[in-house]
Amino acid sequence: MARKKVQIRDHSFEASLFWRRALFCLLVVVVCFGALVTNLYHLQIEEHKQYQVRSNDNRIKLVPVAPNRGIIYDRNGVVLAENRPVYSLEVVPEQVKSWDEPLKGLQQLLDIDDDTISDFKESLKGVRRFNRVTLLEEMTEKQVAEFSVNQYRYPGFSVEGRLKRYYPYGDAMTHVLGYVARINDKDLQDLADKDQLSNYAATHEIGKLGVERYYESLLHGQVGYMEVEVNNRGRVIRTLRFEPPVPGKDLYLNIDLGLQLKAQELLAGHRGSIVAMDPHTGGILAMASAPSYDPNLFVRGITSKEYNKLLHSPDRPLINRSTQGRYPPASTVKPFMALVGLEEGEITPTSKIWDPGYFELPNVDHKWRDWKRWGHGWVDMKKAISESCDTYFYQLALNLGIDRIHNWMTKFGFGQYSGIDIHEETNGVMPSRSWKERRFRQPWYIGDTIPIGIGQSYWTVTPVQLATAVTIMANAGVYHTPKLLMATGSPTGIIKLPPEDKPEVKASPLHWHEVEAAMRFTVTSPHGSAHKALNDAPYTATGKTGTAQVINIGQDEKYDAKKVAERHRDNAMFITYAPYETPKIVVAVALENVIGGGGSVAAPLARQVLDYYLLDEGHLKDDEASHD
Repeated sequence: MARKKVQIRDHSFEASLFWRRALFCLLVVVVCFGALVTNLYHLQIEEHKQYQVRSNDNRIKLVPVAPNRGIIYDRNGVVLAENRPVYSLEVVPEQVKSWDEPLKGLQQLLDIDDDTISDFKESLKGVRRFNRVTLLEEMTEKQVAEFSVNQYRYPGFSVEGRLKRYYPYGDAMTHVLGYVARINDKDLQDLADKDQLSNYAATHEIGKLGVERYYESLLHGQVGYMEVEVNNRGRVIRTLRFEPPVPGKDLYLNIDLGLQLKAQELLAGHRGSIVAMDPHTGGILAMASAPSYDPNLFVRGITSKEYNKLLHSPDRPLINRSTQGRYPPASTVKPFMALVGLEEGEITPTSKIWDPGYFELPNVDHKWRDWKRWGHGWVDMKKAISESCDTYFYQLALNLGIDRIHNWMTKFGFGQYSGIDIHEETNGVMPSRSWKERRFRQPWYIGDTIPIGIGQSYWTVTPVQLATAVTIMANAGVYHTPKLLMATGSPTGIIKLPPEDKPEVKASPLHWHEVEAAMRFTVTSPHGSAHKALNDAPYTATGKTGTAQVINIGQDEKYDAKKVAERHRDNAMFITYAPYETPKIVVAVALENVIGGGGSVAAPLARQVLDYYLLDEGHLKDDEASHD
């Protein structure tokens, strides 16, 4: 047999193949190692800061700390809105071995209802066991004391305190201060729109109405932060840095608490408003609206039943009548009409008209009646104001025309927002040709102008507007914007705010004097409409009464308050300032649906306000008191 040929191995080729493969593997290793180094460089050098931040975010947390809300005081330093400590019963779940026995014991000890226990058990679901959970909010002093004595029996449970807004004078200050309540979705959106959301990171309540809402930015303060280190489960290990919050500013209002309480007391049983102002500054000394409600209901969380009761009450306690109540001003505007008549040359202090008890236009059957059916006889300006002669002002309004009346009355703030520092305000109506065209799509008729002369028809005012106009009268044209805020407080001291003025109402000094003298004559004249209420006062007061019709009375009908529905009775209005020579206080009163008029019902209330401020509180010295 032939033998197979043995192939000899090619060592040179094998060596070459080995080195090629080795070089390829080396190249792969170098490429991979290069990629690894490149990636490490990218992670540890280029992206170092980013990943360090991410690491710190997992390890370090910023916990917001809510600032203390500013305190609100009256002009004399009496606290009107404060932050009171409230106590809650809280528990750390991981420190409780079993729930049944401690919850049963606490329920009996603290008289906790079944619903609260049930809600607490629900709140435990999904909560980290080292985080605190609230069992009972706003504990009473008795509950705090009883738990404190027995705390050793309940490991993991503790009483924790925090501050909550409280209004010590309840419903007497509601329509001035407003209230704070829990932040809702609308509030969050508003804060986001204003780029202020981050400043409320730890805050649960925000101003909803009144001063609390208007000065929210001052009262709230600046949020603080606590930088803490946490573990991978989120448990706080230690505090690294603490940046304390900046408390909100304290506010000092122009309100005189004693006067406010007096005004609220006088309004008991009425629907209406009393506004008192300082004519030198425009400061609101009192702004009472009745009926009212307790703002603390909203702070602690009002129930649906309680809220619906307020919302659907026919007396509308939620409305701030001082700034949102719209009333026909009635005869309280006669001094202003007289000033316009003097300035426009339509009357003089001595010019007279004959008043037969009514006013009529030629060839018109309708008669505009005077409140005094048999008339006042011959009437000049002084008598027309003091005895409130309607016929005189019917004629004056006709002579002036609506255009000149509107032009002048807007200077006094009628039909305008007063500028008072709360959001809840309406501007009333100072009618004009254009206003009626927009509102009713009708032209202005002569018959529309005549009742304007006595503050009726379409004309409506708020009590704050009326008080502001009287302040202008008392100042002979100087126009101070009504203000609730007098000063702000901070650790560096109290900063008093200057008066905020509007353009002066310019008129002849003689004409100012003539009208003011007529308002004084309303008190001193035996026939004056405010004589009974103020003539015997130990100070010199002025006044002007007003009785506003709520419903129209037929030509041949006679109004009898006792025979009409309660809501159809007249409103009683009154304005005054005192002392006459150097005014220190202006008062406007508006009472809804009363039996009696401005002189018999509203004026006596204004008298008591003046007495309290000028006599009881000593704002009028003995040597300044005078009499006729």
